[in-house]
Amino acid sequence: MIYLLQYLDKNGIKYASVYGLQKATHLKGQQFAWLSTIFYLRYLVAQFPAGYAIQRLPIGKVLACTTLAWAVIVITTPACTSFAGMASNRFLLGFVEGIVNPGFVMVMSVWYKAAEQPLRLEAYYCTNGIATMFGGLIGYTVGNITSGLPQWMYVFLIFGACSCAAGVVALIFLPDMPSTAKFLNARERSIAVERVAGNRQGVKNSHFKVYQMWQTLCEDLDAVRHGGGSTSTQLGSNQLKGFGFDTLGTQYFQIPGGAVQFLSLLGGGFICSKFPNVRCITMIIVNLICILGASLLVGLPDSMKWGCLVALWLCYFQGLGFSISLTIVSSNVSGSTKKHLTSAILFTGYCIGNCIGPQTFRDFEAPRYPSAYIAMLVGYSVKLTAVIVLYVYMWTLERERDREAAVEGETSEEIERAAIDRGMHDVTELDNKGFRYVL
Repeated sequence: MIYLLQYLDKNGIKYASVYGLQKATHLKGQQFAWLSTIFYLRYLVAQFPAGYAIQRLPIGKVLACTTLAWAVIVITTPACTSFAGMASNRFLLGFVEGIVNPGFVMVMSVWYKAAEQPLRLEAYYCTNGIATMFGGLIGYTVGNITSGLPQWMYVFLIFGACSCAAGVVALIFLPDMPSTAKFLNARERSIAVERVAGNRQGVKNSHFKVYQMWQTLCEDLDAVRHGGGSTSTQLGSNQLKGFGFDTLGTQYFQIPGGAVQFLSLLGGGFICSKFPNVRCITMIIVNLICILGASLLVGLPDSMKWGCLVALWLCYFQGLGFSISLTIVSSNVSGSTKKHLTSAILFTGYCIGNCIGPQTFRDFEAPRYPSAYIAMLVGYSVKLTAVIVLYVYMWTLERERDREAAVEGETSEEIERAAIDRGMHDVTELDNKGFRYVL
């Protein structure tokens, strides 16, 4: 629920944009695009402080307080009457929401085994698709309100109120760690900790270790290994309007795109949990689908609006590729400090893509935005290359470790036992020779 709401809240301006947001707040030219860029600039700046806070503070309380903070910011959005006000609002929203993604990666890594993580991650990440469908329905409903406040204000009031309620629930019920979960007895807490010990990563450690920081920053290809992040496509109402659909059509035609995202995330999570070492292969296939969609958006003429619509829906597969990259971090990076910093680096790339993305939708190119679709195509191609390099890198290192173990005559049981012990002592995957990557 928290993940669904943060997606709705940060994308509220897209739903409100067709109901007079720009006119009411006196936005001109590229100022609307800059609102998205400002959000992700602050999101970017928040990544390293967020990683430090998540490591040092109770994770459940951090996420709950973050939810309450952004709820207040969203509810106050209708008070903005200028670009300066909207920019300040988005700036603050980006800072508090910047904690959510790395926080959820941490929650997943301390509660679930590596084999369980893809499906669990997709179970919460697929709420992006639900949010797209739900947001479209809310947008359609708001479009039928003919009295009271201006229509665009209702979007933020509804989303903010839901987030406020979710924050209160999280503050009461969301646990910080398996070892402190109130809904488990002492024996069940012990079992919960022992379950994740097999990941050879240990559990959360609140001490910041400088050597792990340097290892993260200096490790070869680290930016490539975990940089298959996100090139923002800014898919939403304005693009559908550019295809020639009316105002209400821009809302309900987002629902199939949300369904594509939802089903692809759940299906991909099931495949990656059911079959071992198919995560990188799945990411490659997903990126090829997105390349197809972006190619069609670039090449189809304006008259084929239904073809453009289907091409846009294909691009909603992008969420699966990015979410699997999160499981690559949670399953393949060991050492608490290193995991937080690697997650921060991943989301730094995510933020940079989302900062650049809105600027490719240039106002003078409306309504078709050809430069934006070319940028999408280039971005997906770069991501595909990064994933292939990542796969080859991890596969090569895996084979080297298997050969070394065979030469030393160690059995698989001995390797696993030693790896678990070293993982519980907060050792990184590079220093733990018994660690094995999930491909």
